[in-house]
Order: sequence, then C-alpha cells, then structure tokens
Amino acid sequence: MILRLSYPNRVGMLARITAAIARTNGDFRAVEMVESDGAQMVRDFTLTSGSDIQQRRIVQALKRLAGVTIVQISDRVLQLHRGGKIEVQNRFSLDNGEVLAMAYTPGVARACNEIVAHPESVYDYTIKGRTVAIITDGTAVLGLGDIGPDAAMPVMEGKAMLLKALAGLDAYPICLRTKDPQQIIDTVCNISTGFAAINIEDISAPRCFQIEEELQKRLVIPVFHDDQHGAAIVVFAGLTNALKLKRQKLTRVKIVINGAGAAGVAITKFLLSAGATNLLVCDRDGILSRRQSDQLNEAHRWVALHTNRQGVTGKLDDALKDADVFIGVSKPHIVSRKMLKHMAPKPIVFALANPVPEIMPEEAAGVAYIMATGRSDFPNQINNALVFPAIFRGAINVRARCINEAMKLAAATAIAECVSPADLAPEYIVPRVFHPGGVRRVAAAVEKAAIQTGVARGVAAPDGNA
Repeated sequence: MILRLSYPNRVGMLARITAAIARTNGDFRAVEMVESDGAQMVRDFTLTSGSDIQQRRIVQALKRLAGVTIVQISDRVLQLHRGGKIEVQNRFSLDNGEVLAMAYTPGVARACNEIVAHPESVYDYTIKGRTVAIITDGTAVLGLGDIGPDAAMPVMEGKAMLLKALAGLDAYPICLRTKDPQQIIDTVCNISTGFAAINIEDISAPRCFQIEEELQKRLVIPVFHDDQHGAAIVVFAGLTNALKLKRQKLTRVKIVINGAGAAGVAITKFLLSAGATNLLVCDRDGILSRRQSDQLNEAHRWVALHTNRQGVTGKLDDALKDADVFIGVSKPHIVSRKMLKHMAPKPIVFALANPVPEIMPEEAAGVAYIMATGRSDFPNQINNALVFPAIFRGAINVRARCINEAMKLAAATAIAECVSPADLAPEYIVPRVFHPGGVRRVAAAVEKAAIQTGVARGVAAPDGNA
C-alpha cells in the first residue's frame, strides 16, 4: 500500500513515523516527497505488509502519532489492475489506403478463399494459431470460492498476461454467466473456431470433470483444465526433486493429500499413475475409504476405490501419523505444528492453499525438512504458472489434437530437470516462474511427447517469445 502522510516539518518527525511503522513489521519500499510549504511536509510511504490485519495495525499506529495526518491510503495492487491488465493491439500499422485494402476489403477475400480451399491454413492466416481461450464461470476462484464471473475476471486476465509474457501466446478471458455444464460445453464448442486451445479455469468440482471430458470428445484442439492438471504436474515435479533430496522412492513413501476437489483428485491420479502406492486422501469429512464409497460422488468414489488400501479411518490428524509427505490443496490453517511432529522424520510439506496455506512456513520451521507453498514470497513456490504457458506453447507448436498423459508427464519431468543437481536444495526444489529458458525447455519436451504419441498434426513455426 501507499500511505500519503502530512506532518509538521520539524526535526524528528520522520524518524517517529518510520519507527512506528517498523514496530508493526511494515516493510519499506520507498519514501517520496510530495510537497512542502516549510511548515508542513507531505510524503508518500510505499509499504509491503503480510496481511490486511497488518495493514490495519500500521494505519492505527500512525493515527496515534500526534501531528500526523493520513491524507490518503492507496492499494498498489488495485492500482495495477485499474483499467484491466491486457489489451488488443494491431500487429502492423494501419495508416494508409494500400495497407487497408490488403488487411480489409478487398484484399481480405484472398485470405478467406485460401482458408476455404485449405481449412488448416486458418492457423496461418488468422490469430487462431497462437490464441488461447481462458474459460471460467467463477465458481472456484483461488481460495475465494464462488465469486461469480465478474469478480473472476482479474484472475483470468492474469493468466492471459502470463501466457503472453512467458509463451508468446495471445489469450482472452471468457467469463460465462452460467453454471450449467451443458451450456458451458455448448458455448465453448461454438466459440472454439477462433482459438488454438482451451484453458478451463476455476470451475468447481465435480462439474469441471464433466465439462473437460465432454469438450475433449467434441473438440480437435487441446482442452486443459489447469486447476486439475497444472496443479498435478507441478506438484509431481516438486515432489520428484524433494524425494531426490531425501533419497526416497515414490513407491515407498506414505503420502497424504488434503482436499478432494479438482486439484486433489488430479494430483491423486497423477501420483498413482507415476507409481505411488501408499496414499490417503482427505476431504472435509475425513479420510476417504472404500466403506463409504456408496455415499460419494463419482470423483470421490474413484479416489476411495484406488487409495487407502489399509482402510484407515478418521480425520486429517489420523491420516498424517507417520506420513512422509503432506500435500494440501484445501483451506488455511488446518495443519498445526503438533500434527507435523506426528509425521515421519523430516517430512515433506506442500501447503498449497492460496493465498493463505494450510500451515505457514514459520510455524513449520524446524519440523518440515522441505516446505513448499503456492506463494511467491516464500521459497519453493508450487505454481501452475510453471506449467500452463509451456504446455500450451508446446501443444500449439505442433498443432496437437489434445494434451495427453505422456505430454503431462514430459512437462513434469522437464520442470523438475530445470533445477540442476548442483542447485537442488530443500529451499529450491522447483524452478522460479521466470527461470531462463524454462518455458522453451518444457515446451520442447511436450512437443516431443505429442509427436511420439501421434497427436501432433504438424510442426508450425513458433510465433512468440517462448
């Protein structure tokens, strides 16, 4: 936030203000002069705080200072979003009649006729060849839940920014004012002509499973539900490197997943296919097991039938006893330090609830051997941004019909290998989002897998900065 403060222009006032902020653990980013008339000083203080609660503490501390007036409080995040974060731009100047005649009528007819004669050339002569539709209904946004399509827009714009910045792909947020799965499916199919791929985002379970499955059947372009597969891929990449550090094998460790929504189910399936054998999954009611399978929805029933071979019952704290790995994709503050101490020695903890994890790193310090979150302000950010730009770039480069399991595994392996053996450490198990060459490396692995599995329809020259 930015605090604009007015205070008497006398010796010691600035020191009093900075001391008051420091006592609340506010982190200074900048202090700038706004104006001074000799008697009164006005300055902007740019601060970073850990939470809304801390921001309120800073404000209250300043209000208690005699002579200090808070003129304005600005939220830097909201300022960044003002007006939206993306825009449409022309790729060349439209500044004379000759160019107009080629770009629009009559010249545009030649491009239309070329596509009529050769339908695949739509990838060459339109934006389709580098464009992704980001589809949501706003029912499962971050840790915010069902906030609706309007409030979901900022997240979708953020994903569009990442696709452009990291993979050179144009993307557009399409937020649908319906929760009906069939309406969503039909709408996406009807607009798919203009896109090379579909990114499904923040649609609640279990509807998201049906929507993705049906779209994959009806469309011949990649359909990728990032909340499921992006999460599973990056978790597997991080866990691969974490287990290397502990010299353990996936087939031998006990893994507990808390959260049986889209991400939790997808992570479960990915780890099982990769060889995990001792896996427990918890939802809000406790450990999923075969004995309750008749009472569960289809997705949870599948999990119950394919995990928990010992038939363990109870709550999350029961599941965590002697566990080697905890993966949380659920809600804040549901794991305590005491619960971690009941896990196996030197546990691996992936607390991925966003923006507030299941347990904060400082609380897990000294117990967890490896700690990962979904946040960028702690080490080991398990972030889908490591996945979706690269996997779409690779799939689109070879005009893949879909994104299959081999392509997902190739992406996970490539992400893990971005961390060299020399750099691998408990505080560095996954590359950073802006890892040099990371997108290109992962995209190349995805392309190779697509070609090897026969879903590539050709090799298109990449049109971007990946």
